[in-house]
Amino acid sequence: MRSRASCSETELSIPVITIDGPTASGKGTVASRVAAALGFSFLDSGALYRLTALSAQQAGIGLADEPLLSSLAKGLAVRFEGERILLSGREVQEVIRQEAVGNAASKIAALPAVRAALVELQHRFRQAPGLVADGRDMGTVIFPDAQLKVFLTASVEARANRRYKQLIEKGFPANMAALLQDLSERDARDTQRAVAPLKPAEGAHLLDTSGMTIEQAVAQVLDWWSGIASRRV
Repeated sequence: MRSRASCSETELSIPVITIDGPTASGKGTVASRVAAALGFSFLDSGALYRLTALSAQQAGIGLADEPLLSSLAKGLAVRFEGERILLSGREVQEVIRQEAVGNAASKIAALPAVRAALVELQHRFRQAPGLVADGRDMGTVIFPDAQLKVFLTASVEARANRRYKQLIEKGFPANMAALLQDLSERDARDTQRAVAPLKPAEGAHLLDTSGMTIEQAVAQVLDWWSGIASRRV
């Protein structure tokens, strides 16, 4: 992983907003809308792990084969275009949201070699005029110098309900009890793993969206950024 000292002064001058949080907390939607409102680039870091998992499934690579998985991660050809995610030019945003892919992604995200392979790729998304990055370790590990760090969460019940509605609307089968168990297990894996565990970054703004709309959450993040941006001028 590159240290802050190894980054160029030009790169470090590009502002970054990080939005971290657990699965189905709404951080991806909030981050993409904040990026659109500010005209910033957008990085869905969780998608990179899902893309690695999808590529592994397609290539028949086991989820415990760390060397092959890390090599696969290094070669990802990914682009984010609004809500579209393209892997080697093919739209995959719907496929990678399937629960099986999400479960696989959570498991390989605990592998140090895979995380290391994706660090450089994530840093390359830091482009002018700015970047909004969402994930689980954006503020703690990948962009520790971010000007605004947000830790966005919601109760497991609220998150399961959101995921249930998303899956039903997209025509995928869904079971509320299974979703609750799955999210609880993912939370445990993400918070207890040895490498880059899920936790608020130092100085992060905490935002519980259990009773909020997406619009309210976006407005809150933009308000926080407005205060910071006004001091940067």
